[in-house]
Amino acid sequence: MDPRLIEPLKKHWGFDSLRPLQGESIAATLAGRDSLTVLPTGGGKSLCYQLPPLVLKRPTLVISPLIALMNDQVASLRVAGIPAAAVHSQMSPEDRAQARELAASGRLRVLLTSPERLLSPGFLDFVARLRPGAIAIDEAHCISHWGHDFRPEYRQLATLRTHPALAALGAPLGAYTATATPRVQQDIVDQLGLRDPAVLVGRFDRPNLTYRIQPRGMVLKQVMAAIQRHRRPVARGVHATIIYCLTRKETSALASDLCAKGFSAAAYHAGMNADERRRVADDFRRERLDIVVATVAFGMGIDRPDVRLILHAGLPESIESYQQQTGRAGRDGLPAECLLLYSSADVARWTRLINSPPAEGEPAPPEVIESRMQHLAEVRSLAGGARCRHRALSEHFGQAYQPADPDRGCAGCDVCLRELAELPESQTVARKVLSCVARITQRGPAMGAGHVADVLMGRRIATVTQRGHDQLSTFGLLPEFERERVIGFIDQLVDEGCLVRAPGQYPTITLGHAAADVLRDERVVRLVEAVLPEDERITDRREGLTTAESEVFEALRLWRRQTAETRGVPPFVIFADTVLEELSRCRPASPETLINIRGVGTRKAEAFGAGVLAVIAEVAARLSLPLDAAPGSRPRSLKPPPAAGLSSGAEAAAEHFRRGAPVLDVAEAMGRKPSTVSGYLTEWIQSERPKSVAPWVPPALYERIDAAARELKTDRLGPIKQHLEADGSGEVPFDQIRIVMTHRRVATQRP
Repeated sequence: MDPRLIEPLKKHWGFDSLRPLQGESIAATLAGRDSLTVLPTGGGKSLCYQLPPLVLKRPTLVISPLIALMNDQVASLRVAGIPAAAVHSQMSPEDRAQARELAASGRLRVLLTSPERLLSPGFLDFVARLRPGAIAIDEAHCISHWGHDFRPEYRQLATLRTHPALAALGAPLGAYTATATPRVQQDIVDQLGLRDPAVLVGRFDRPNLTYRIQPRGMVLKQVMAAIQRHRRPVARGVHATIIYCLTRKETSALASDLCAKGFSAAAYHAGMNADERRRVADDFRRERLDIVVATVAFGMGIDRPDVRLILHAGLPESIESYQQQTGRAGRDGLPAECLLLYSSADVARWTRLINSPPAEGEPAPPEVIESRMQHLAEVRSLAGGARCRHRALSEHFGQAYQPADPDRGCAGCDVCLRELAELPESQTVARKVLSCVARITQRGPAMGAGHVADVLMGRRIATVTQRGHDQLSTFGLLPEFERERVIGFIDQLVDEGCLVRAPGQYPTITLGHAAADVLRDERVVRLVEAVLPEDERITDRREGLTTAESEVFEALRLWRRQTAETRGVPPFVIFADTVLEELSRCRPASPETLINIRGVGTRKAEAFGAGVLAVIAEVAARLSLPLDAAPGSRPRSLKPPPAAGLSSGAEAAAEHFRRGAPVLDVAEAMGRKPSTVSGYLTEWIQSERPKSVAPWVPPALYERIDAAARELKTDRLGPIKQHLEADGSGEVPFDQIRIVMTHRRVATQRP
């Protein structure tokens, strides 16, 4: 790490080291080189453009799409002691005056603005007078119409290259995003005119997230079951949750139902006035609200890191949208759940929306419609498939995925956890459904899925009897199922090609090309339903805290919320949950031990230390808990010093790695996934630079991997893996290749 970064990193953020790729991204900026940095949500991309101005002593201009996002970043930077300002249409007179004063004084280090304001008359001249040391474009995927959130105004940002005064400064241009396929990455580089950029792409996989995709049935029941899995352990309420619905009507209805059940919930959609939307978003950011039920209009500006559940009550438009929205879960690195309730009816609705001309403005160009339809096909394949979700998402973004334990898979999705159980008598149920559709269409016009379900259940209601469908031989063949479950079976048969759903506002159901084979038993159909293991129903997703430590955590959380209210900022600006957890475990008794907590910089220790220590002392005395204690009640001073450059998880695993413990043993001891521990191991290798990695990779295999890398002249894992397995000698796990390549890199750096 560049020695110039050590002091500001510790002082303002409380970190002793950078995460993977942060250092490379920052180094490119400090060297005056353009860059494209793609880091998953929670990977720390904002630090990549917030730290350089403290070294360069010149401001960084940040282009950001949303006012809420800008305001949260400014609040976080100011609490950390960094002079920052945002320029946008909702600024108060006081904020305008402060921004002008900072700019005039030369103390300003980070200036945020929107693309629209940047391109307004005279603003680029104002920016040029600030002499920025770097220019950062956040959410850079918005520049590409191949991306999921294309914004035409982002295409005009190439103006930054042509403005004479800015061009003369030679400030490097950095693009930053969390979601970009290889195609979108190239489009960003081309559209911005990046010159010989450093392209830095992190791992898209988020091992702390558990992905579940279930057939949508009884929506409220499914939503309630998911929320109940995230109850707070020693406090009222549930962990922060965002629920996405496709329409405003569904959003309002579900929020109302949850409020009636006693939850702290509110709706958010474009049909509400701006003040109402702002109030809901603000209440959620400030922890006054547990659950937001929203359309996709909500989210990008929400930087709250402790969201534990993202629930889609309908299919998102693309995998990129899904990755972006689920990326709002577990941004602090702690476990979180992403649940998608899927129905093939969603595909018909999206198809209609994509192809419908807008009420105002020009219709979308054909290439944009084509791109959106391709995105829809990809996300439908993800939802309807039954392969590892972590693997499917990684491969969509061009990255291979290899679980540490092939027998267990990722151990973080419904497929690998074996939570999708086959319905008993699937074939019989499928044949009954298909026979009913056939009988209805023989008698008259095709009907919708709900009507087919009513006939199969034997419901003598007017819509059934008036058409004589109560006289069909298939009437009442499935009386044991609820209506939503039968509709779910119909949706699955649509995905199988056995049924076809017609387009339009009232889509009807007819037989598909595969129906005849199923009716003749020449093709077997597998209908599935979600079956969660019993211990998942009440699991609190917070790992590693005892009941007593959880009480300390909740007391600190209350203090944080009250302190944030006093300062007029969101609570996570004060401290993240990861910091509160470490405080709850170690319970520092003095400023000297408080400063050892990762994430507590000197500026925050000065501002908040007295309050934190008082809360910890009070709760610890009440519960008879020792102070200055690490996990296991050891004094913190007796812990071995943390290895430089490690995350908190890797620090905890370092003692095991020093003994040469296998990854599976460490995973079992820590209660973590093997894939997570494998990531800790590569961090540890980068930091401690061991002479050998023989405990994890046999020497003979190390030599083969090393020889392949030299022969191919690459450090890319995919080509090396293909080369090694081409002779048919067996599979070589990606994790072992990654360990070797990491060790090779640090070996060349060893003094």
